[in-house]
Amino acid sequence: MSQSRPRRAAVTGIGVVAPNGTSTETFWKSVQQGISVLDEVSREGCEDLPLRVAGEVRGFDPTAAVEGRLLVQTDRFTHFALIAADLALEDARLGRADTDDSPFDVGVVTAAGSGGGEFGQRELQQLWGKGSRFVGPYQSIAWFYAASTGQISIRRGFKGPCSVVAADEAGGLDALAHAARAVRRGTDVIVAGSTEAPIAPYSLVCQLGYDELSREPDPARAYQPFTEHACGFVPAEGGAMLVVEEADSALRRGLPVRATLDGHAATFTGASRWTESRAGLAQAIRGALDEAGCAPEEIDVVFADALGVPEADRAEALAIADALGAHGRRVPVTAPKTGIGRGYCAAPVLDTAAAVLAMEHGLIPPTPGVFDICHDLDLVTGRARPADVRTALVLSRGLMGSNAALVLRHGAAE
Repeated sequence: MSQSRPRRAAVTGIGVVAPNGTSTETFWKSVQQGISVLDEVSREGCEDLPLRVAGEVRGFDPTAAVEGRLLVQTDRFTHFALIAADLALEDARLGRADTDDSPFDVGVVTAAGSGGGEFGQRELQQLWGKGSRFVGPYQSIAWFYAASTGQISIRRGFKGPCSVVAADEAGGLDALAHAARAVRRGTDVIVAGSTEAPIAPYSLVCQLGYDELSREPDPARAYQPFTEHACGFVPAEGGAMLVVEEADSALRRGLPVRATLDGHAATFTGASRWTESRAGLAQAIRGALDEAGCAPEEIDVVFADALGVPEADRAEALAIADALGAHGRRVPVTAPKTGIGRGYCAAPVLDTAAAVLAMEHGLIPPTPGVFDICHDLDLVTGRARPADVRTALVLSRGLMGSNAALVLRHGAAE
């Protein structure tokens, strides 16, 4: 008797709401052209803060896509998530009629680091300015980092496995790994990803405790990882949601398998211990390669964490070399996030979306605004590099010490 092949977790839909585009098409156009949209912080109440530059989703109006009853219950980070999930499901051609008959076969997994800070700030101001009777009932849920998972699943009627991952920035990759494992274990579809909205007065004040945060006022110089001018990272809002489903099921629906999520591993090395992150990140890379059954020389591109702190950048460059051997010094490395900012948990999910698009278009996007490299890396700068990208490695580290690596393969690769 012939044995059916193992279930594979495939990416079939991508939804993006990012500083450089509120659709997958506009996001990719900006990424492949190496456009930077970093600019001075424009949000009201942030004028006198020492953080001057961020990646904002400007002109964002959720009212056209999110019901009014949900808008008053949710924070900006959930507005991003609801819209990105809609875009991803539309991209995967999964409408309500396709899931109504099997709601227990569709789940949601998100990651968040900051939660609903803007909503929480507004309600706390009401509390202290007017009294407890002026605090709305949704304060109890809108700030919570699990809010996006709950609101997407309720709004869409999804009753499959639902969860939220809390693992600082690396949680974005961990959420995708949870989705992949759920699919391999039998769930048909998982909507997975991360969105963040940390560009508000309360949220930014909280971030000022991070030594790694860039205080540089010039947008062109504020975020330059892997260079002698590196002075920290620039925060960003927005994010991406992906539809992850069983590959053969997608093929039966007539959809192409855009990419498969084949390997993931995570480690922990402690808050701001960037020298130690070398060993932890290298171990995560090895673990992801092992799970994917992938040799180091098969990696065609690395999407770097790119913190922008000299000690952390050096540790990442050495970790890539440690895990990939001689190939680690030849493989193209890129960090598109230098053009939009480092959106905490959302950053590696946006990198994963970019990796899938790089495979589809045969282009490795450049690292905007970065030129004079002082580390032993083949960093793609200036313009996109044509390449046959079959396998990609996405890396992420959190300020609190989490490390993660994810291996993706092009959908056409068998």
